[in-house]
Amino acid sequence: MSKTEWPELVGLPAQEAEAKIKEENSNLTVHILPELSPVTMDYREDRVRIFTNAENKVSQVPRTG
Repeated sequence: MSKTEWPELVGLPAQEAEAKIKEENSNLTVHILPELSPVTMDYREDRVRIFTNAENKVSQVPRTG
């Protein structure tokens, strides 16, 4: 079973978090967004959203969806 969330990435720089996710599963599409960005509500198993704070650090647990 594939991993669906990455709590260990909270606080890391966004690009570093993206690289770790892609290293674990290269089939995932990763989107880096500022926190509170509007997003669609559709669920996609092949997508991970990384929400970042003003310092470009991961602010929420990245997960598929």
